[in-house]
Amino acid sequence: MLEKLSSILKKTTDKIANALFLDKEVVESLVKDLQRALIEADVNVKIVLELSEKLRKVAYDERIKGLEKKEHLIKVLHGELRALLGIQKKIELGKKNVFMMLGLYGAGKTTTISKIAFYYAKRGHKVCAVGLDVHRPAAAEQLKQACAKVNVSAFIAPEEKNPLKILKHYQKELEKYDIVLIDTAGRDALDSELIKEIKAIAKEAKPTETFLVMPADVGQTARKQASTFKEAVNITGVIITRMDSTAKAGGALTACAEAKAPVVFIGTGEKPHELEHFDPDAFLSRLLGMGDLKALLEKIESVTNQKELEKTTQNLKEGKFTLRDLQAQLETMENVGSMDKIMAMIPGLGQANVSKEAMEKQQSQAKRWKHAINSMTQAEVENPELLEKQTSRIARIAKGSGTTTSEIRALIKQYKLLKEMVQSQGKIAESGTLDQKTMMKLAKKFGRKMKGRF
Repeated sequence: MLEKLSSILKKTTDKIANALFLDKEVVESLVKDLQRALIEADVNVKIVLELSEKLRKVAYDERIKGLEKKEHLIKVLHGELRALLGIQKKIELGKKNVFMMLGLYGAGKTTTISKIAFYYAKRGHKVCAVGLDVHRPAAAEQLKQACAKVNVSAFIAPEEKNPLKILKHYQKELEKYDIVLIDTAGRDALDSELIKEIKAIAKEAKPTETFLVMPADVGQTARKQASTFKEAVNITGVIITRMDSTAKAGGALTACAEAKAPVVFIGTGEKPHELEHFDPDAFLSRLLGMGDLKALLEKIESVTNQKELEKTTQNLKEGKFTLRDLQAQLETMENVGSMDKIMAMIPGLGQANVSKEAMEKQQSQAKRWKHAINSMTQAEVENPELLEKQTSRIARIAKGSGTTTSEIRALIKQYKLLKEMVQSQGKIAESGTLDQKTMMKLAKKFGRKMKGRF
């Protein structure tokens, strides 16, 4: 997501912090790099030039000296970038919530509805969707299939061509849910007929939120689209899809801020859990390589099987750790996303100098370990020591999982280390105390073993 812009922003702040003197040559080099990155991210040229002038003004202000000038310049840069992202909108849920989704053709409205349904269902809400797009062929069936993938009910009437009749028909059913998501028709452009239809649906449905769905690749065009919809049907927020697949995402985000239409969610991939609540401060933090731990925890929560999590948590409390527990952790990490996405969200690791090849290798190894565990018998999963006693088992597992015997041995070694750590944790929890001597001993022991492993 905006990788090139993120890279330039990190380098810019580092250059400012590490510069001995902020002379004209250094300042102009920083400004040009920043301009190029922002324009490539499709940010409005006028805004880029205004930001450049503000930075130059601070850098050339003779009243601000030395370290104070560098700190002030970084502070101004952060402040201006934050302002570009607009205000944060928090959704306050009531007892009954109706979200009406609007958007032009190809915006990703139906997929986004299934993602929002998944997002709130995972947080304990009773969610459903209702299909009121009566113009596009197969729209109702597409909504039903998308919602079925996330185990959410979708109420449709493919033969009915009056959206108000569909809404009235399912009125009693919809009252059983605390969040109702309404899919509406799209057009190539916002015309008078579409406005009339949307207003009629809004009058009947009484939405608590009206969201405009837009793909990130519309770039600066987002401003006109957001302004037009806001003026015509009073949208309360914007959802930007396909944030992971375009360099124009910067233009879409900043254009919405210009139109004073707050971004509520961003879509970061194709999977149901790849939807994030948009927090401008956290988003900027991630761009600058400072991480976004809140978003990472939300992602982990959204892909975690609650029953499996409770079982694993109980095992850890008792100092138990099986290969099945290790496999569950590997699956969770795989579902959260690629290693570089995860690292970008962890404070401090976003700026870590880890090659893409190394991250891909680590991710590939985790997948191969998961396949290896699936090739083991129940007895081997519960008692991996069998593998060390009977090495023929290792050869069989390697052959069955498409891995090598050395990889299986590495898996066993890693498992034993993690198990030992968990058991130590269990003993600490049982005694309730940990003297300094024991703590130093454990730190030395596991620090030496973990060195160079991950």
